Amino acid sequence: MNQPFPHRSLRLPADLRLDSGRILPRPTIAYETLGALAPDGGNAILLFHALTGDQYVARDHPLTGKPGWWARMVGEGRPIDPARHFILCANVIGGCMGSEGPASPNPATGRPWAIDFPVITIADMVRAQAALLDSLGIGRLLAVIGGSMGGMQALQFASLYPDRARAVIAIATAARHSAQNIAFHEVGRQAIMADPDWCGGRFLEAGRTPSAGLAVARMAAHITYLSEAGLTERFGRRLQERDTLSFGFDADFQVESYLRHQGMSFVRRFDANSYLVITRAMDYFDLAEPHQGSLSAAFRGASARFALVSYDSDWLYPTSESKRIVQALVAAGAHASFVELSSPHGHDSFLLDSPELNRLVDGFLRAVEAA
Repeated sequence: MNQPFPHRSLRLPADLRLDSGRILPRPTIAYETLGALAPDGGNAILLFHALTGDQYVARDHPLTGKPGWWARMVGEGRPIDPARHFILCANVIGGCMGSEGPASPNPATGRPWAIDFPVITIADMVRAQAALLDSLGIGRLLAVIGGSMGGMQALQFASLYPDRARAVIAIATAARHSAQNIAFHEVGRQAIMADPDWCGGRFLEAGRTPSAGLAVARMAAHITYLSEAGLTERFGRRLQERDTLSFGFDADFQVESYLRHQGMSFVRRFDANSYLVITRAMDYFDLAEPHQGSLSAAFRGASARFALVSYDSDWLYPTSESKRIVQALVAAGAHASFVELSSPHGHDSFLLDSPELNRLVDGFLRAVEAA
């Protein structure tokens, strides 16, 4: 998907060496900022987005017109406040909202990278954003914060750059991707690649879009963001604009109609090859693996204060994953706190109205600032 509007972006001054051994030549990073950087730079917060997010964290999205993905947390009078903080959020490499990704022109050919875009890792994403910080003249941060894949990036940042952030807040996340989550991602990728309009990954040059496959991928993934209790409360077995069953394959049930809407609206704002690349990066994520399997070793030397947050209805990244991270942090001698919040809404709880999360983030940041 190739956006017809400009994004605020910066081309990195140096090539980016990837974990695969390949080189991404001076990639472009698209980003948004809010607030003013303090003279000492000490009020900077780097926010990391989740799989289907982007840099538009608080401003209205230029494609959908909807509020930013974390407008409940970021904004005037919110816990992350541009009146107090300099807030930076970048679209990850591999994305499709202005950063270097499969829809970007390959400098070697002038045509879209498409399926030739390198397979990347969460660490590659983080190194690119650290290079962005360097280019913007931002040194040590007040905090790095993210949920879901954003939480993976926050933890990876703390591991790669143990002295670069005073605080780390990781929400509804894990230190590695489970076999179950890899399986869900594979279903989505196969749906995309089975769509004849995928054209072997070169659909942009063919003027086509694998809409059906990408929509199915989004539908399958979206189920994992919810909980059975939340789905039952919201939809149950209620019928969609009908009084009786159709005895066909239209959307008889409200939950079917909801998932189809989620799938088709996603197609309008996301690139299918970006979905392949980013889900693969998440599958490869295992913070302990480069440290001989020791998660505590991944945090050795980290000077930040950590806050881990999970939700009791999140079965995608359950509370046990956050507890594992906290145990590793304690073993590494890091300052770590943990809270499990209650919500019926599953993994997506951190994106929804969550007063408890807002109070937690606000209190934690103020404590770090006061320290």
